[in-house]
Amino acid sequence: MRRLFPVTDMTALNPQVSDADREWSLDELADAYAYPEGEERWLRANMVSSLDGAGQHEGRSQPLSSDADMRIFGTLRGLADVVVVGAETVRLEGYRPARAREAFAARRAAAGQGPAPVIAVVTASLDLDLSLPLFASPLVPTLVLTGAGAPAGRLAAARDAGVEVLLAGEGAGVDPARAVALLAGRGLRRQLTEGGPRMLGQFTAAGVLDELCLTVSPTMTAGDAQRIAHGPSLAHPTRLGLASLLEQDGFLFSRYRRI
Repeated sequence: MRRLFPVTDMTALNPQVSDADREWSLDELADAYAYPEGEERWLRANMVSSLDGAGQHEGRSQPLSSDADMRIFGTLRGLADVVVVGAETVRLEGYRPARAREAFAARRAAAGQGPAPVIAVVTASLDLDLSLPLFASPLVPTLVLTGAGAPAGRLAAARDAGVEVLLAGEGAGVDPARAVALLAGRGLRRQLTEGGPRMLGQFTAAGVLDELCLTVSPTMTAGDAQRIAHGPSLAHPTRLGLASLLEQDGFLFSRYRRI
């Protein structure tokens, strides 16, 4: 396991580099955040939090982010087979289709991946604007994960619009374990979730989260914003082990894995 702490700047990926102002290359970031080999599937979450525990500010995560955070965000997407996201986050963050990036093209081709990750939207209500580019004109088809008890009219409308809907639960909601298994069964084993907090809380409670990539933003927000995971408390806290810790401009980029 590679340990990159304590560090003072983001040149820590390459200790031979003495120029402290040099940014990490995308190849260095991709190596640092590579998915583990030999796993049937691996679900990692990528989230950002303020110093006082807020997972968003006025409903969005962008105010807590930074340029370096966005580079890691892009790297994690560039490595993933599928990005799993809740419908509320799709609406609040204005999600668009994942795009192909030349910097990751050779790496994705060598791994047998498509040009961009699939977006898989988790929703119980199927309250989705199917005219959005995420559904109407994605580079790779967007998937929708819902339960067998979802509203029949909306289910039919989604399918009529050409959206592939996967049933990942017996009721209206999605069973997290079934969802990740369905995606892995389609060859989408390198899984990434970007929230939101409610969905991450459900996936954590179900015990299917393998890794958390958490950016700690050097900001205070006060207010009553949700934490990065929201929902019923676990009977026993889930313990993760620190895999790496990086820093730039006061932002901490941590990576924790299941023990």
